[in-house]
Amino acid sequence: MVKKKSLDLLQKAGIILTPSEREQMEVADFGLGQVMITGLQLVTYINTDRYCAKELMLLAGQTCPEHRHPQRGAVEGKQETFRCRWGTVYLNVEGPATADRVSQPPLGDEEYYTVYHEIILRPGEQYTIDSNALHWFQAGPEGAVVSEFSSPSDDASDIFTDPRIQRLPDNSEQE
Repeated sequence: MVKKKSLDLLQKAGIILTPSEREQMEVADFGLGQVMITGLQLVTYINTDRYCAKELMLLAGQTCPEHRHPQRGAVEGKQETFRCRWGTVYLNVEGPATADRVSQPPLGDEEYYTVYHEIILRPGEQYTIDSNALHWFQAGPEGAVVSEFSSPSDDASDIFTDPRIQRLPDNSEQE
C-alpha cells in the first residue's frame, strides 16, 4: 500500500521509474512501526564514492525524523540539496526557530526534535543542507516528492536524535 501510494505521488510529479527502480523502492519505517507517521520512501538512482542522487517520497503528513550526517573517518559528512518536485515539504534545520511554523513533530515524539527553523519548499524550490547539520522534514497534506542530490550517502552512519530509530528498510507488508 505504501509503495503504491508513493508511485502515485511520482506519477503526479511526472517522474518515471524503470521496473527495476520500482522494485527496489525502499520503505523506511525507522524501526518504529508507524510508517504512515514516521517514515520515508526512496529510490536511489546512484550512490558512488563521488556523488548520490535519490528520489524521496513522503505521504501526507509523513515525517522523516531528525538526524545528521556525520564525518566518517576522513570522509566529510553528507551535504545534500533537496529540490521539491511535487507537493510541499517542510524542512526544519538549525537556526532561529520559526514562530508560526506549519510542521510539527509526530505526537508523543516531541522530545526527539530540537531544530525548528522551517524552510518551506514548493515545486521548483530547493535548499542545501550542510554536512553534519541536524534536520528533519515533513510532507504537507497532499504529500511530497523531493529529489536529493548529495555527496556520497552512507545511511548506516546517520545519527538520529531519537535513540529508538533503526535505519533499516522494512519492505514487507507495505507493498
